[in-house]
This record gives sequence, structure tokens and C-alpha cells, in this order.
Amino acid sequence: MTISVSVRQVVGPQDAARRDTQGLRDGFVIEALFRPGEINLTYSHLDRMVVGGIAPLSEALVIDRVPETGTEQFLERREAAIVNIGGSGTISVGGKDHTLGFQEAIYIGMGEGPLAFSSRNPAEPALFYFLSAPAHRVCPTVHITREMAKKVVLGSAEESNARTINQYVHPDVCESCQLLVGLTMFEPGSVWNTMPAHVHDRRMEVYLYFGMQEATRIFHFMGEPGETRHVVLKNHEAVLSPGWSIHSGAGTGRYAFIWAMAGDNMSFTDMDKVPMDALR
Repeated sequence: MTISVSVRQVVGPQDAARRDTQGLRDGFVIEALFRPGEINLTYSHLDRMVVGGIAPLSEALVIDRVPETGTEQFLERREAAIVNIGGSGTISVGGKDHTLGFQEAIYIGMGEGPLAFSSRNPAEPALFYFLSAPAHRVCPTVHITREMAKKVVLGSAEESNARTINQYVHPDVCESCQLLVGLTMFEPGSVWNTMPAHVHDRRMEVYLYFGMQEATRIFHFMGEPGETRHVVLKNHEAVLSPGWSIHSGAGTGRYAFIWAMAGDNMSFTDMDKVPMDALR
């Protein structure tokens, strides 16, 4: 079995401002995340975050040693969080099986050893969205349902951004070293996410957009507030966001997204809001 790993180096705001569309995509967008029967990982130098898609079919897929981390086992000095956005599937952690349904998650602590991923029905495979960051202590492994998630309601229908943030990996739900992970759902007719925009120089973030029709697109905005750019994303595409960049978007139809952060602290509200008149 082969694990595909793509390495993304850090880029600065001046570099990003000079890039054309393909250059922005090469640096920040993760395409073809879920490949049937494969493990597909992207190792980002932004806080050493690993972003992956795992889509098992009839055979289990295993993450054990990934040479890019320089350790004997992937989780030797790392923690991980996984959200299933496909059919029912099972993750084996330390010899214990955890079955994840649609939009259920699991946090996995440092040092848990190999991870095995399987789908209950290969005709309706699980789609495991995988996130990992360096860790400095062991935290308990926790299976997280949507009912367990901390819910934060934001926005309004009048501003086209009425949404509920389901905080999965969060200090009020489970312990972690630096990972914060959640899932944002929108009310019908609301299309804007993370607007008004913000930045948080102390943490990086990554968005995965999903739950979209084939023709639906997200116009995702990025860049420094005074030098914004955008990329157009389709279903199951992810985008990396450095601490200096805004991260906001609008969809042409219904969508949801999973956000994940890693960095200096665990405060979800640690952000620097950007006034609308500062955007260019």
C-alpha cells in the first residue's frame, strides 16, 4: 500500500500577492483530496499541519510510518483529528475499533500507534478527513458525535450568513495539545462564511468545503486585508490559510465546511477582526 504525501512550503504575503491563479492554487489549494482506495496526505510547513483524505474500499488502509515526519511512527510526536463525511466507517486506534457515522469525529492522542481505516460498505465508502499537528503531551482518544459538539450560533439571514458552528475538538469537548476542529453548517439561503473577515497571526487554519452539488462553487477569499485574492473551489477541495491571511468565502449554492487550526493557543476567539473598509 502506498501513502501519497505532498509537501507544501510556507509562502509569505508578498509572494502570494504576486502569484497568478495557478500559482495561488499550487501554494494553497488541495485538490483531489479523496481518491478511492488511497491515503492522500499534504504536509504543510504552516505549523507542520498534515491534511489528508482517506477513502477505503474493500481493504483497510493503514497509516503507520510516514517518512516526511522523521519519526518511526506517524503519531510518535503528533496528535490527529478525523471527521467522516462519507458512509459509515471504522478506525482502529491502539487495537480498539471506533465506528464513525456521517459527520462524526474522533480525536486521537499522541503515541497511539498505527491507524487502520475501513468502510462498512465499499459501495458507500467512508470519507475520512484527516488532520494532524505536532503534540507535546498525551491526551485521551475521544469519539465525538455531533450531539457532543459545542454549538455556537452566529450571523443572520439578513446578512446571508446565518450559521451554526459545531466545535468538535475544543477545550469544552475534549482535550488536545493544539488542534482545534469544527464543522460549520448554514441556514437555507445563507452563503457567506467568516464575514466580516478576520486574521489570527498566532495560528494557521485550513478549510475543507463539502456537501456541495456538482455545479456549486465557493469563491474563497484570501491574502492580506489590503491585498486580497480569491480562488474558486469545488466540492471536497481544501485551502490552507496562513496566519497573515483572511479566510472567508461565499458559495453559489448550499455547502458546509470543516475548519481546523493549529498554533500558539487554544482560544477559539483569538482573532483580529478586519473592518470592512480595510478590505481591498
